[in-house]
Amino acid sequence: MNTAAPSFPQRSAAEVADLVLAPEAAAPEVLARRARQRRQMYIGQVASYSLGASVLLLYAYDGAISMGVPSLFWLGGLLIIGTFTVLSEAGFGDRFEDHYLTVFQISAHMALQLVFLLAVPTVGVAFLAVLFLIFAFGTLRMTSSQAMLTWGLATCGLAFVFLGSDLPIGLPVTTRLQRTASMLCFVLVIGQCAFLGLFGATLRKILYRRSIELKAAYQRIEELAELDELTGSYNRRCIMRLLDAAIEKSRQASTPCAIALIDLDWFKRVNDAHGHPIGDEVLRTFAITIFANIRQADCFGRYGGEEFLLLLPGIDGEAASRMLERLRQIIADLDWSAFSPGLRVTISAGVVTLRDNDTADTFLARADHALYSAKAQGRNRIATG
Repeated sequence: MNTAAPSFPQRSAAEVADLVLAPEAAAPEVLARRARQRRQMYIGQVASYSLGASVLLLYAYDGAISMGVPSLFWLGGLLIIGTFTVLSEAGFGDRFEDHYLTVFQISAHMALQLVFLLAVPTVGVAFLAVLFLIFAFGTLRMTSSQAMLTWGLATCGLAFVFLGSDLPIGLPVTTRLQRTASMLCFVLVIGQCAFLGLFGATLRKILYRRSIELKAAYQRIEELAELDELTGSYNRRCIMRLLDAAIEKSRQASTPCAIALIDLDWFKRVNDAHGHPIGDEVLRTFAITIFANIRQADCFGRYGGEEFLLLLPGIDGEAASRMLERLRQIIADLDWSAFSPGLRVTISAGVVTLRDNDTADTFLARADHALYSAKAQGRNRIATG
């Protein structure tokens, strides 16, 4: 009376979850994990056949069946398990989507039960009970088409047993020992079905947890795809998309919208005089300072190099200029010498408000012209356009 249930259900379920979520291109670690999981399953099958053979020994000891039946049953099970173990260690199943070869395993174990059902019908109910267990295990791994196929094979086998023969299929309960063995048949099947139920529940929990982790990872990937790696501000692609959205929203709601192109003054000199690592720290600190001093509705992104774009929806040009002047003063007053002696950082910015005939390109072009004007006037200042 064999089951195909693997041992160590929690660990196996975790590994199954990993494999379900793994890419189809099997990496070496994935192949190793699959092989380890299959070994655990085969160990569980050997233990199950051993228990089943032990129950048959009780029947044989009482004289209900021949003494050779338990040994033949056990050896038959080991032959099936050994065959699939050899295929597993050779990596044969890894070339298929179902690397367990589930249909073939279920068919082989089912055939063994039916053979012994025909050979020893006096204890046939015990073998029939195990068929439920075999299919219970199969449902954990089979697709709908595989389930239909194995169900069809089982139907053909059972039709042959029940309709093609007149064998008296039974379960002996005449003596105390026979009753004990019959009880153990059902105890083992029920226990292993419960084991499979725990296995499936554990697998579902792990898959659910992994799905949550994947969603969080995907969300993080999406965030990273929109952010500049160095400063944490929006990258150019994202800030341009937000600019288009801000223009559209401003026109629909008939509200003002301003933007500012901000440039770190003489930033190339900072890199040349103090080194690129210091330059990176300057960019990061500048971005953090801007984030700490703008509204939640504002959007800040790296436009390119040391140029940044600040979207200011809902405010007019005068308010935007005051905000940029405040930011300019905050940046100028920071103690930049903490990064490197003699370091001083200032910004220049061009601030413009949206006009009726503006597109994103013309809007940015006017901001760029205003920025150029601020630089031409000596930098460390705000210009409007």
